[in-house]
Amino acid sequence: MQSFIASVAQLASVPFKPTASAEKAAECIARAGREGSKLVVFPEAYLGFYPKGASFGAVVGARSKEGRDAFQRYFEAAVDVPGPETALIAEAAREAGTFVVMGAIERSGGTLYCTALFFDGARGLIGKHRKLMPTAAERLIWGFGDGSTMRVFDSSIGRIGAVICWENYMPMLRMHMYSQGVALYCAPTADDRETWLPSMRHIALEGRCFILTACQHIRRGAYPDDYECSFGSDLETVLMRGGSAIVDPLGHVLVGPDFTGETVLSAEIDPGQVARAKYDFDVVGHYARPDIFSLTANESPMQPVSTKS
Repeated sequence: MQSFIASVAQLASVPFKPTASAEKAAECIARAGREGSKLVVFPEAYLGFYPKGASFGAVVGARSKEGRDAFQRYFEAAVDVPGPETALIAEAAREAGTFVVMGAIERSGGTLYCTALFFDGARGLIGKHRKLMPTAAERLIWGFGDGSTMRVFDSSIGRIGAVICWENYMPMLRMHMYSQGVALYCAPTADDRETWLPSMRHIALEGRCFILTACQHIRRGAYPDDYECSFGSDLETVLMRGGSAIVDPLGHVLVGPDFTGETVLSAEIDPGQVARAKYDFDVVGHYARPDIFSLTANESPMQPVSTKS
């Protein structure tokens, strides 16, 4: 397989305006396609937005009316999958001839999920992964995914999968991804701390795969004036500072991290590096010890109600 260009899009959502976010992403995908990129990875919760600093009026044992109103507003700003926003992204990926991985807040029934969407330029929206374990206060507003969306997808540029934000700290989930031969490991995130990149380098070395991690660079001014935010009302306050990067299968940083603002970072991907890296370490192959350790993954969809005819 020939080398190709891949990109991470360090873009800010347009909070409460998912169509505007999708249009902004489509413009980015078009530019990346013109520049030869065959894969573009967007941040966690890009469509639907990440509610940084919001409390949703919750304390242990009580929820406020204002918090319920805030959740309703957030719920209405999420996206349906499929829906008009995903159709717009699918068309942009088709025209650009590129594969797109994009974080979204997915609305399903009365629940929201933090989801990674997979768009193949030739086939459209081909799948999704719902975050298995929302972190801390995220559990108040997002539901839990199940094992049915832990897939790695075949593409013309290699096997692509996504693990969202702190899911990357779940060793058994990582092992399941490695067992599926993931070569392009996408990590949409909202974590902009200095500790994030070392984790990405570790995962690249552990899985002997390319890591593409994307985080938003977004300021308080991107949100409406009446948005409740524990970080204050100064429009210049940076709520997420980016830190997007691409790492190769031996843990070398190819590009990033960038903390300067909205940007698109690109690097050349040599698929042959995966085999070269696994020469001395294949965690699900010659370096495994199944006689001592084994992992069982339940990939069945978990439905609260089952019916029989």
